[in-house]
Amino acid sequence: MPPPFRIGVMQLTMEPLEEMLESARVMDEAGMDTIWLAEAYPWWRKHGMEARSSTVVSALVARETKRLTIGWGIISPFTRHPVQVAMDARVVQEAAGPGRFLLGFGTSKIFLNNIKAQTKKTLGPMRDAVTIVRGVLGGDAFEYEGETWNASVPALQEEAHSPREVPPVYIAATAPKMQALAGEIADGCLTPSITTPAFVRYTLEHVAADIDIGCTVVASIDEDRDRGRDGAREIAGMYLANKVQNIQGSADTLLDLAGLEQDEIRPVAEAMEQGGRLAAKAKVTDEILDKCKPIAGTPSDCIEAIEEYRDAGCTHVMLELWGEKRHEQIRLFGEKVLPHFR
Repeated sequence: MPPPFRIGVMQLTMEPLEEMLESARVMDEAGMDTIWLAEAYPWWRKHGMEARSSTVVSALVARETKRLTIGWGIISPFTRHPVQVAMDARVVQEAAGPGRFLLGFGTSKIFLNNIKAQTKKTLGPMRDAVTIVRGVLGGDAFEYEGETWNASVPALQEEAHSPREVPPVYIAATAPKMQALAGEIADGCLTPSITTPAFVRYTLEHVAADIDIGCTVVASIDEDRDRGRDGAREIAGMYLANKVQNIQGSADTLLDLAGLEQDEIRPVAEAMEQGGRLAAKAKVTDEILDKCKPIAGTPSDCIEAIEEYRDAGCTHVMLELWGEKRHEQIRLFGEKVLPHFR
């Protein structure tokens, strides 16, 4: 059975805690399906923000919401041993209740740069991480010797007070081999920011499985088209700068399929480095923004864009909302866009 079509929000965990919790409460009330917590990395300190732990924030979000499903979008298996990941997952499951948690893994090469743990080996460690997390959460006695990580965990006894559910596991993937691994062992595949419908089709070719395809898409909405589109420029600028400064190699196909060239977006990255987010935003021209294929503009524009992503094979839209009046944007999505897809 194909996965249901869902619409959620990708929340960057580099904002003050109360701001993130309030946004989650608004998403819950507006009828969003999911909130994905993108774990920020120390690189953001260069731009006046602070990284916060997705695993910790997710438990607090679970307590502050009633129906919203919470996803880690993503955490790196290289920053926590998979047994520790399973322990963190149990906390979120207890806080949220049954069926409200999605576990997302991704390599996070920028984080590896920050902790000076860069590696070319990613497929084996990812397979280890997924296997161990599922094995530990499954509750049976678990012994595993992997390429990178090992585990020896006794069985969960019947009288133990603990959730018994193994949550869906997602793998974030840009490169074909990691996408293929997601299709082989995961419940879903998450695509990176600046995903376009062309990249969705590219992903499906390599995933080659009927799993949830979650797509991170630059987004903004307003009753006025120009204001709606303008709201997407800042988040687009932040991520385009990120592609230039941190992850050029793995982002090449992503940018190629968007029709974007490094020379075209380098001024955005330079502006981000010299003047911050708003300076980068000013360098995101209409042409660059259009190539990013945002879900932006009026409610009708956003519906049309989401339909294009769904037609390409996306089964789970993850809106990247940023900037001023974000709560009003979430409510407007809830009132004018979500009913079209229910």
